[in-house]
Amino acid sequence: MRIASHALLALLWCVVAGAQAATAVPVYTSTGPDDHHVLVLGRISDDPKAHYKQLRPLLDYVVPRMADVGIREGRILMARDAQQMTSYLRRGRVDWVTETSGTAMLLRTRAGARPLLLTERGGVALYHSVFFARRDSGIDSLADLRGRSIAFQSIGSTSAYFVPAALMLGQGLQLEILLSPLDRPTPESVGYVFARSELNVAAWVHKGLVDAGVVSSQDWEDPRRVPLSFHPDLAIIHRSGDYPRAVEMMRASLDPRVEARLREVLLQAEHDPAGRKAMQAFFGTSRFLPLDADSARDLERVRDAVTRVREQME
Repeated sequence: MRIASHALLALLWCVVAGAQAATAVPVYTSTGPDDHHVLVLGRISDDPKAHYKQLRPLLDYVVPRMADVGIREGRILMARDAQQMTSYLRRGRVDWVTETSGTAMLLRTRAGARPLLLTERGGVALYHSVFFARRDSGIDSLADLRGRSIAFQSIGSTSAYFVPAALMLGQGLQLEILLSPLDRPTPESVGYVFARSELNVAAWVHKGLVDAGVVSSQDWEDPRRVPLSFHPDLAIIHRSGDYPRAVEMMRASLDPRVEARLREVLLQAEHDPAGRKAMQAFFGTSRFLPLDADSARDLERVRDAVTRVREQME
């Protein structure tokens, strides 16, 4: 039974490079102790087939440019959640992980993964969380949410869970999970539910199923997530500070020569037409940016937010 279970997980979650049909998702379990020539790119995924197509072009661009440090092959390893990716990093099964800043900092705390570069997507390197409610709700601030309900996006979202939940806890608000959008919190707390998508967050607030919602500043301005027809009825009640949108992480035990060359290749990719094309496929990446003192402090604030939420809410 255990063997069958492990085989099923490998089939569902792991993909690898190879001469496969374009419509197929290759299957890959892990690297072995002698695979020092292999660079493994990891991703937490609920849609391995779609994410493979987004990850593969950049990996194919990077690998040939790392031959001087012994890299001759690139592979992709998917994890179903942060717990599984933590295990991969600790065991040296993954070298490089691309994630939003909240999950990246969770992997830093749990697995000792280290930031390699910031990731600018669609020309945006920093964003923030936007809290909103109906204009006719009587809600003008976070303090007004006591006794009301709010919709987060998902348990792994930086902008629509970790950062806003930590911010609310920091303002002395008590958060309690609700059974459904129709459930109500106790008068002294704020009830929360997960809507699963940004569009659902906006729709639930607009329809009055919940009293407030939170999305990223990018999603607030995206009509696919918050339809333009909703905006006249909605009002922003609070904005968080800015924080990095996404981060490239590396495992703690990665060869320093491989780390340095990977950083160099990714930083130079924006100056190469082939690199720009590969980055565009990589979740709409426009460029990679080195970490400076400000971004390091921003990531530490995100790390503190993740820690607070994990300790006080989960």
